[in-house]
Amino acid sequence: MATANRTGLHPGVYESLLTQVLARQLPGDKRLYRLEELSSADSPALLARHVSDLVELVLREPRFERDIGRQLEFCNRLIESIAESSSSGVDSDDSVAETGRQLSEVYRQPKSPLAPIEPLPRPTIPFSQNALLVASKQEPALSRELKAEFASADRVDLLCAFIKWSGIRVLLDGIEAARRRGVPFRIITTTYTGTTEARALDKLASLGADIKVSYETQATRLHAKAWLFERATGFSTAYIGSSNLSHSAIHDGLEWNVRLTQPMSFALLERFRAAFETYWEDPTFEQYDPDTFNIAIRRARSGSETSIVPFDLQPYPFQREMLYQLEVERERHNRWRNLIVAATGTGKTIVSAFDYKRVRESEGYDSLLFVAHRREILEQSRDIFRNVLRDGSFGELLVAGERPREGNHVFASIQSLASVRLSDLAPDAYDVVIVDEFHHAAAPTYERLLGHLRPRLLLGMTATPERTDSMDITTWFDGHIAVELRLWDALEQGLLCPFQYFGVADNVDLSRLTWSHGGYEIGQLEKVYTGNDSRVLKVLKAIRDVVEAPEAMRALGFCVSVKHAEYMADRFNQAGIPSAAVSARSAQSERTDALRALRERRINVIFAVDLFNEGLDIPDIDTIFFLRPTESPVVFLQQLGRGLRRIEGKAGVTVLDFIGQQHRRFRFEARFRALLGGDRKKVERQVEDDFPFLPSGCSINLDRQSQEIILNNIRGALRLRGSLLSDRLRDLGDI
Repeated sequence: MATANRTGLHPGVYESLLTQVLARQLPGDKRLYRLEELSSADSPALLARHVSDLVELVLREPRFERDIGRQLEFCNRLIESIAESSSSGVDSDDSVAETGRQLSEVYRQPKSPLAPIEPLPRPTIPFSQNALLVASKQEPALSRELKAEFASADRVDLLCAFIKWSGIRVLLDGIEAARRRGVPFRIITTTYTGTTEARALDKLASLGADIKVSYETQATRLHAKAWLFERATGFSTAYIGSSNLSHSAIHDGLEWNVRLTQPMSFALLERFRAAFETYWEDPTFEQYDPDTFNIAIRRARSGSETSIVPFDLQPYPFQREMLYQLEVERERHNRWRNLIVAATGTGKTIVSAFDYKRVRESEGYDSLLFVAHRREILEQSRDIFRNVLRDGSFGELLVAGERPREGNHVFASIQSLASVRLSDLAPDAYDVVIVDEFHHAAAPTYERLLGHLRPRLLLGMTATPERTDSMDITTWFDGHIAVELRLWDALEQGLLCPFQYFGVADNVDLSRLTWSHGGYEIGQLEKVYTGNDSRVLKVLKAIRDVVEAPEAMRALGFCVSVKHAEYMADRFNQAGIPSAAVSARSAQSERTDALRALRERRINVIFAVDLFNEGLDIPDIDTIFFLRPTESPVVFLQQLGRGLRRIEGKAGVTVLDFIGQQHRRFRFEARFRALLGGDRKKVERQVEDDFPFLPSGCSINLDRQSQEIILNNIRGALRLRGSLLSDRLRDLGDI
């Protein structure tokens, strides 16, 4: 480092051509710098930029700076030299023709010979220069620049999350003038937060704008603000920044926007064009329809999807695609037993409700049995069906002693159905049977029920079809999955909340605990974790270090036992973080009260046991604690999924996983394979390289100790498999 400083090169990163001057400044110790070969793809641009910088440096010398004639003479000699070496069409005709002049405009032919020829309005910033607009008093307002850009544009593209009438009206003169010239104007916007105004879009549509809208308000997939003014002259311009289309944003708000020009930023404008075309062709962005838009705006402003709302619900575009796939399975392939595999939070139940509505109308299938394993799931699902069908009295419950009066549309727990004599229930009693969390179907209670019923339509739903016992639930569907939207795909598409996962070593050694039946003994885990105040201190420190505002978080902590959950809640309450412990044994009222208290931030954490793993949407959750070793990829993804549901105001989910030394048979690999996809080697590379390939907004951060634990565990897995196989073969040999 000292050598580098003495040579005049400051330690740090560079991307500089190695000139003779720079080569003499390199440290004498070759270990202190790194050189890379130029790529044939990049070298033309890099070399041209270097030569351009040198030419400008020369032209700013005193002998040239005030003498445009000498500048032109120098440049023309340089062009002649280039022409002599060129075989690509550069010749003497490329020399500058006249001293001190440049072409600024070619006028349009006037409609009448009597009409005056007038120059076009121009932005204050020259068309050949990039600029940063920071809304200072010394520079023009963005609204003025945009209006002037319309005057000479041959096509306009706008990508803007929010469009309001107050923003449109200050640009109307420019937009209307462009329309009279037949300038195409394409717009992509959203209904996110209900901000975009129908009046603004109606006016733009009346002026000939072609408008597409994203209705995925929960995914918030579009938050960009960017304009592209295309010009056939080659002087296209783009504005990219923070300004939505509202009066304050484009006129006097403290917004920042970069203005790019094609002569200086050709590659960036090409990237803009390509990205815009991709969005334009994406079915997520739908052609503007006033009726559809107004319904979506009311839904976005209501902030509710499960309580009875005074307007028709509409599926999101990705849900419509799922419904279309189900329709294809039935109409083209005659499959009436179908499985939906979709990540938690993507609205499987909403899809099932719209699917039921469709077959009810098209096929006359009316009677319904909806099966789940918890009352909360059944009540939530019934609310969704009531909204979709616009029937506040639809559906009866069969759960915990509550029995239906009519029994035509029943939302039933599997436990209650298990107590019913199947011989009393006709196999064809229900036209449609929908089973939530279908990965449970391998259990005897589900097998008996599914083996008895003969519905016209069977629909299974799950986020995690893979079972740890390797039993195949797709046998109920002829080995076929009709609809598939996995966690990673949903994150990539922005349908779920991004997460930040932190692996924190807790210094707990589980390697000597008993391993039986594919896992740890609960009693031993409880003994290790309960009463371990030093571990609690680590957990509290990690929360203070990572969570932005612990006093405002809504967290769910997964524990090993009731005693462990109660212990954690007690210690957190003592630490000033209001908490509660609930389990499957807690009374229904107790669980409901805890969720309400969390939602209202009267408590910050619920510590749970065998509860909230699946099925129940808790969109308010923004923080998750893994406080027990979870090897099962199914359970891990279910627990992670509790926090991934999008709601307004939730930017992401913070996940804290407390990692100790595990038994040699514990598998981190399975968990990360479920999360990342790929084989063991791919997972190992991801862990080792700090997870470079993750969806936007997602990150996985491991402290050094937890990374070492996980890597050693993954690398040791293959060796262990080999030794177990050898032991097994030896046993067979003895036999």
